[in-house]
Amino acid sequence: MARAFLIVIDSVGIGGAPDADQFFNGDLPDTGANTVAHIARDAGLKVPTLDALGLGAAVTLASGEKAAGLDVEPSGAWGAATEVSPGKDTPSGHWELAGVPVPWDWHVFPDTDPAFPEEITALICAAAGTDGILGNRHSSGTVVIEEEGEAHLKTGWPICYTSADSVLQIAAHEDAFGLERLLDLCKDIAPTLHEMKVGRVIARPFLGDVGTFERTANRKDFAIAPPAPTLCEYVQKAGHKVHAVGKIGDIFSMRGIDDLRKGRDAALVGHIKDLVDDAEDGVFVFANLVEFDSEYGHRRDPAGYASHLEWFDNELAQILPRMHDGDLLIVTADHGNDPTWSGTDHTRERVPVLVHGIGARALGHLAFSDVAASIANHLKVPYAGQGKSFL
Repeated sequence: MARAFLIVIDSVGIGGAPDADQFFNGDLPDTGANTVAHIARDAGLKVPTLDALGLGAAVTLASGEKAAGLDVEPSGAWGAATEVSPGKDTPSGHWELAGVPVPWDWHVFPDTDPAFPEEITALICAAAGTDGILGNRHSSGTVVIEEEGEAHLKTGWPICYTSADSVLQIAAHEDAFGLERLLDLCKDIAPTLHEMKVGRVIARPFLGDVGTFERTANRKDFAIAPPAPTLCEYVQKAGHKVHAVGKIGDIFSMRGIDDLRKGRDAALVGHIKDLVDDAEDGVFVFANLVEFDSEYGHRRDPAGYASHLEWFDNELAQILPRMHDGDLLIVTADHGNDPTWSGTDHTRERVPVLVHGIGARALGHLAFSDVAASIANHLKVPYAGQGKSFL
């Protein structure tokens, strides 16, 4: 029996989204953003394994641009997928890859100071047991922790911030504030935010002292539940195991998930390798590697992003020979986050769909939900979600 592995390299977009002019970083539309092509242009990029699967060809198909140094003839199956959900955020991309485009407009908080309405601030204070909050604006997470961390240690108030995404993030010191207290705070306020169609409340714990603050791996996303059954639930209902790696369990509110493995990207790739070696027939492994996005895209670090892509490329070169006969492996992304672009937010882009296990062929332009339909087809799972199989 076949197995399926879906690896989302978070934010690795390839430009060309036809509606990019409707999405912005500040006042600048995302038109022309291209995460992979611009990293290759500005930092150099050597990813022979991804390129052999079709990454360079997918960039050109998606955007008409050529990514410098990515020009080999693909030996995998490759295409470019276009999102239809009205957002460039993590839940939208992942749900649609799992066959459920978002049917509503997300609520986003205005880029004002303060950003949150008084009733939300009061809700946070009541749940946290504090007299106020810090931040209360659009910001990068690392920046706001640096700016507000000292005041947080003095007052005990949580650091609350948002972005162009539909999200409310709360940062707090694991020791001074307490990790469990932070998680309980986010869990308690999440239902109210979800009623507003805010996609996620994210706990962002950190450690260290003033000048040396560092976020930990204990992040937790409290995401609104998908509005319809996803690929994960169809696979599980058919009697197969679904292994989640990374923040997949949070994104899907653990619906259709049997096993969850978390950690930083290096540890997550280790989990993927273990599952490739040992997982039983019929399984679906759904993985997200977030550090492309969180460490390099939002921080607008092309060189760091290039280095992380090259690290993953080397790891993928070790994974592919370990795949079993009949296995399907798909590498894709959920949105863009061009580290050469203005601002700090995601960029609206098409994403690559790179496939190992079905031979070398061009798949053309795809829908995100075609990924779900194809995996269901491969696993012979009854499926009533959106998308068409490219197998």
